[in-house]
This record gives sequence, C-alpha cells and structure tokens, in this order.
Amino acid sequence: MKTSNLTLVIAATLAFTAVGCTDLEDKVIGQPVDVTQRPGAQVDLTSLLSGVYGQLNGLTDQANTYAMGEHSSDEMMGPTRGTDWDDFGTWRRLHQHTWDATHNQIVATWNQLNTGVFRATELIAAAQSNPSVLAQGRFLRAFFMYHIVDLYGQVPFREANASFDTNPRVLSRAEATQFIIDDLTAAIPGLPTTANASQTTATRAAGQFLMAKVMLNKAVFVQNPQQPQGPFTFAQGDMNAVIANCDAIINSGTFALEPSGQYFDNFHWDNSTLSRELVFALRNDKGAAPANARNRFYMTLHYNQTPSGWNGFTTLADFYNSFEANDQRRGATIPGMTDVIGLRAGFLAGQQTNGAGRPLTDRGGAPLTFTPDVNLLYANERMGIRVVKYFPDPTDIDNSGNDYVMFRYADVLLMKAEAILRGGTATGGATVASLVNQVRTARGASNLTSVNEAALLAERGRELYWEGWRRNDMVRFGTFLNPFDQKPTPTPPHRVVYPIPQQAIDTNPNLKQNFGY
Repeated sequence: MKTSNLTLVIAATLAFTAVGCTDLEDKVIGQPVDVTQRPGAQVDLTSLLSGVYGQLNGLTDQANTYAMGEHSSDEMMGPTRGTDWDDFGTWRRLHQHTWDATHNQIVATWNQLNTGVFRATELIAAAQSNPSVLAQGRFLRAFFMYHIVDLYGQVPFREANASFDTNPRVLSRAEATQFIIDDLTAAIPGLPTTANASQTTATRAAGQFLMAKVMLNKAVFVQNPQQPQGPFTFAQGDMNAVIANCDAIINSGTFALEPSGQYFDNFHWDNSTLSRELVFALRNDKGAAPANARNRFYMTLHYNQTPSGWNGFTTLADFYNSFEANDQRRGATIPGMTDVIGLRAGFLAGQQTNGAGRPLTDRGGAPLTFTPDVNLLYANERMGIRVVKYFPDPTDIDNSGNDYVMFRYADVLLMKAEAILRGGTATGGATVASLVNQVRTARGASNLTSVNEAALLAERGRELYWEGWRRNDMVRFGTFLNPFDQKPTPTPPHRVVYPIPQQAIDTNPNLKQNFGY
C-alpha cells in the first residue's frame, strides 16, 4: 500500500477552502483504508511513515496553524496594503480576534491537523509489529493532537478500522490531553536517540520536549470549558514532570545553546550542521526543500528586495521595542548573504540596501525605509518592521537548505524555568533567573536580577519570536485577551480557544460548539 492510496479524509470529513494570496487549498482524496483487515495486504511502512512526516510540512505555510498562533498575538500582523493582502479580512480578523466558525483558516487548520491525526492512527494500526515505526507514529499523532487540543479544545477521533459512515467519537479537552500523554508515554522509550541525518526523524528528545510542552499547558487544557480563560492551577506534579523531561534533554549532552553572536545559526541554510539547538526539525536540503522555509522570508520582504517578496507581514512596534539595543536577536549580518544580496537576518527597520550597500526604493521611487508605524486596515508598501528569521542561500533562494525548526533547545531551558516559577522543584542548582540568564547571556543581553511571570513571558517572546508559540504562551500567562497594537479592546474570554468549524458540527453530531460561540 503506497502513501498516495491512503485517505486524506479527516475525522469530520470536511471540505477544504482557499483564500486570497495564500495557498490554502487541499483536496480530500480516497476513502478510509483498513490497513489491519485487508487479506494479504502488503503494507509499506516506510512509505506510510514518510507520508505522515510529510503531513508536517503543511504546518510550515504562512497560513493556517502558523497564522492562528502568530497573527492573533502581540508580535505579528498582516496589514492591508491598498489592494494587496486584504484577502477578505482573513489576517485582520485573526489579529483583532473577530473570527467566527466559518473563518477560512479555522476550517483549513482543523482539516489539516485532523488529517494528521487520522493518518498517524492508520500508521499505528499497521505498525504493531515494528516498535520503531510504532513509536514514531504515536509521537506524530500526539503532535497533531496537541495542536488540536491547544487551538480547538476538543478532538474528534476514529480508529483506523472504523466504518467510514460512523461519526467519530469526540474527546473532551481533558480526555484528549490524557490521550496525548498516554501516546507519548508509550512512544518515548521506543524513539531513536539520534536522528537520521538524511531525513526528518522524531527522536527521544523530541518526545520528551513534546511531553514537557503538554505538561506545562496541562492546567490550561483541563480547565473548565465554560471558563477556558482561567485562572489556571498549575499542579506541582505536572511542573515536576516538565522539569524531569527538560532535564532528560539537558543531561543528554546532545544539545547546547549557540554561543554569543551565533543565534541565527539556528535558522541558517546550513543549520543542520551549524546549530546544536535543533531538538526536532523538518529536513530541507539545498535543491530539495519540502518543508518550505522559503515562505518565512517571502511573506515579509518587499518586492524590490532580493528575493522579491510578497510584502506582507510585519511585527508590532511595541514588540520590537522590547529588545535591548545590544540583544543579538534583533538582527545580524550574515556572511555570504548580506554582502551578496543586502539582506540581514532578524528585524529589518529603516533604510534597506542591496548587496553593494546602495539604498533601495519602493515601486514608486521613494526610499525603501521600513517604519514602525503601520495600520492594520491601511498601510503603504513601506510601513512595518519586517522579520527575517529564516534566510535564503543566495545560490538557491527558492530551495535553501534551512531545516524548519519545530522544537529548539532554548525553549527547553525556558520551559524548565517556567515550571520552577510555577512551583516545580528545582534541580541541578538551577533557578528561574539562572536559566533565563543562560539564554540571555548567549544572546548578548544583560542579566536579569529577578524573573517574574511578566519577565519570563517577555523573554519567551524575544527568544522564540515568529516560531509559532506566541498565542500558546499568551494564553498560559493570561495576557492573550489584553489589548495590544491594532486590537484596542479586551477580547471576550471564550476566545482563548477557537470555534469548532460549523461544517464539522454539521457533519458530526457528536461535536458541540465551544462555549461562547
């Protein structure tokens, strides 16, 4: 059985949608295939496993899962620029928290993630006699389900051999969280300790990272669904589980922070060899880059830069101003790129230049100067500070070898710090401040004398900006509902989770709409 013959049908069997400047179109193909019951079926586990890993590549698009985590936060927005980037208000509604159950990206993300869960479930059913593939399948199912739990708060689930005309049962947020924990508990011992250098591979450290992330958010996930905004009660046992999993990664000796001045090695086109921070990444190679890191620079760069971008997304001025002047995470020149095409890594503010250092202009001939002032409803093509975290290899811009980072070691240290701050038992002589300052020192920032929740949330933002974690962090720290730039009023409390797509409810009576929608 080849991957192409597997179903891409999701648990709720929904139609997919597309919009505007984005590539949001997916197709439902095939029907469910019972890989455990077909007499004489020849199951190609390598192809099945590759297909489920391949489903992760869709999460690297600028839309859907990524956009729901970033555009709804205080560090990214997608301003409308004349006739560009309006896209029927899709970005604006995410940023201003005015979505509803028919929002195109809410529907598409639901389909995308549930497809991942179902394909992983099929793989698990086929891999019962192969412990390594079985462990990876359980990790992958936990990964996709984690995002559904985080974003939507409930999970439709069907077994691989279930009849196609049977409505999937629905796991509550608390039930799905325990399902994820059980999958990871079973998976972690069977995951490889090292990754295959030629392909995307989930390792034991990746499983431990995801388990730490689940336990850190468990208080959010088991909260009363009629009061999803909290306040949250972080159990000491859960925080100790976070610390134990982080310690396993720390003590493995496999990972380390990049030294001062080398922060952007984590996102370089040679990051697979330059960085020791990549706990789990999607493999890209020069000339073959299925994980599509290119959209991370195309989605923000101006038309007249190299590469010629889509002139879209920007950061917010308040977020940019939260960095110290000497913080290396603000930006850097990159040998072999800045001197060739003029592009810098990090935040792009002020006059932009080409590889020869000559100033660039916009399409109307005005100096191409990126300004912090930007309006979500109307902006000219120069407004807004841009972000380039992944950057192109000038010798193959469209197929650079930047591995796409899913889990990073700096996050391990910050998760451990947060777990201690929330009542977990410190280990190894670590304190909240020492762990945070370990990260800050590596980035050229000054040490903090003390760290409270506000300081830790701010540090997570500075370290992990535009990596897809911001909404998740803001919900856990209780700031997601607060006003921020271009969202001037508080958000209604129920919007810490997204609505279940109306199409899903219409096709599965076991699903009930989330509280408040």
